[in-house]
Amino acid sequence: MIMIRVPDFGFPVRTLLWKNFLANSLVNCPECVARERKAVIEREAASESQEGVQKLLEQIEIPMKFDPVTKHYICKRCGLYATREQVGDIREKVNRRDPTKEDKHYDYLDWWQKSKKDKL
Repeated sequence: MIMIRVPDFGFPVRTLLWKNFLANSLVNCPECVARERKAVIEREAASESQEGVQKLLEQIEIPMKFDPVTKHYICKRCGLYATREQVGDIREKVNRRDPTKEDKHYDYLDWWQKSKKDKL
């Protein structure tokens, strides 16, 4: 059996199909991606060209290295060390938007239209 050593993953990969699966399952660092997106938006706002912003935002990839022993992902850029679930929680926290006045109005309207039994 031929063993291929892939420097990106840090552990032996047996087939090309497995290598492709690992490459597709890599996790991007949510903190670094959010920081890069913010920088791209600020740069493009200064130049006032909005057509290429979406393409630039989609191209941002900062993969994290997977440590198979501890089953944690490590970002070589910022040093984030987390499991897949923790990375998902951080991504949700970073992408969460603040509730607006319209959201509060919608929630109040929804509450008002409920029956009394549901309100209590």
